[in-house]
Amino acid sequence: MTDQARGLLITLIGILCVVPDSLFVRLIDAPALTIAFWRLLLAGALISIGVLALQGPRPFRAVLNSGRYGAVYMIGTGASGVLFVLAVSLTSVANVVFILASLPVFASIFSRIFLAEPISQRMLMTIAVVAVGIAIIAYGSGETAHASLTGDLLALAVSACFAAGLTAARHARAISMVPGVGMAYLIGAVLIAPFAHPGAMPVSQVPLVLMHGTFIMLSSIFLALGPRYITSAEVGLLVLLESVLAPLLVWAVIGEDPGPYALVGGGVVTVTLFVSNMIVLLRRRPVRS
Repeated sequence: MTDQARGLLITLIGILCVVPDSLFVRLIDAPALTIAFWRLLLAGALISIGVLALQGPRPFRAVLNSGRYGAVYMIGTGASGVLFVLAVSLTSVANVVFILASLPVFASIFSRIFLAEPISQRMLMTIAVVAVGIAIIAYGSGETAHASLTGDLLALAVSACFAAGLTAARHARAISMVPGVGMAYLIGAVLIAPFAHPGAMPVSQVPLVLMHGTFIMLSSIFLALGPRYITSAEVGLLVLLESVLAPLLVWAVIGEDPGPYALVGGGVVTVTLFVSNMIVLLRRRPVRS
């Protein structure tokens, strides 16, 4: 198996594991911060124990020794883990995942600011059209059940935080950030614990909580490993699968209608990013003589 095929497979598994994330947040009957606490604690503990068992403490030291890049990655990852649950609790799942699809836009902007990478004309056009799509989603939040502008803004913050973390990870790409995910989640759980009331989780919800933590653990590992073998454009195309599948899954299981504005705005975002990433891939395809 080639590195590209390996990267595509690993990233695809990671995406499929994260698709039920928002559904779990909907199904678990507990306050948002309580869900976020157990989500981060379980996933962080499972990842950290796995890394320690297989590789010992060295990978953790490598992340910590990466300086500000490792710190930015962990802050972005931990913050996005908390904000995602809050966003899903305040607005529709469709709004959240469609807005999260804007992650490549933020990553491009941060790469320009912090890594001095130029923003191509293609990316400028992509940013402009994606902004229109997000504006349509936000406009419709006042008209659609389960949706709110506050939740939409939190989803935008999730996208920005995670993009900042990925940008930092690109600068330190020689270091595996899987241990960083575990540490970020555990630190995030500790920080929100005083406000989360962990004991408020009903015993009847424990099986769902354990499944939720396991899925997040698997997705975090695969999404940290897969992009090391494939281009950001290929990652971007696969990530769009969550934007399509997550709202459909929630709609099928609990009947949450995304609403016309989310479907139109989300369509603008996903189609624009799909075309943008396909252009990149086609330009990089080697010419055969």
